[in-house]
Amino acid sequence: MKEDVKYNDYLKELLEQLPKGAFLTVKDEDKLNTMTIGWGTIGFVWQKPVFVVMVRKSRYTYQLLESAKEFTVSIPLRKELKKELALCGTKSGRELDKFKEGNLTPEPGKVVNTPVIGECDLHYECRVIYQQSMEPALVAENIKKLAYPKGDYHVMYYGEIVACYVKE
Repeated sequence: MKEDVKYNDYLKELLEQLPKGAFLTVKDEDKLNTMTIGWGTIGFVWQKPVFVVMVRKSRYTYQLLESAKEFTVSIPLRKELKKELALCGTKSGRELDKFKEGNLTPEPGKVVNTPVIGECDLHYECRVIYQQSMEPALVAENIKKLAYPKGDYHVMYYGEIVACYVKE
């Protein structure tokens, strides 16, 4: 059963899990992919609850997100899903079906066309309301060295949270 919750009811749990990994999923027509994210944030912008995710232009997910303009974020709370997060963080959806390889279950979203990961407990469904490519000249030098030694910068996607729920 899926119980609707406010977008900020599980912020502590989200922020503790995010550095360990969460699933960012995108569906564009018949193409479906999920990837592991370890960075992101939730806030309130333009009078809307927003989940900001970052995706590099080199990622398969970027291609799908550019067309779909929606995404889901699924957070494992009760199970660690380390093996599944590792697979989705190291393999490309261009080459393999991560759902099949990782035994992950795509479950229909409540509002958006992109599914959530059935093995997770906390889910955010989002529609892109703004996106911004990072401007390399504006990134602090220590962050450039740490995260962008190859110059593969992120695009930041601001997704209005249109549904948030936990599985019981």
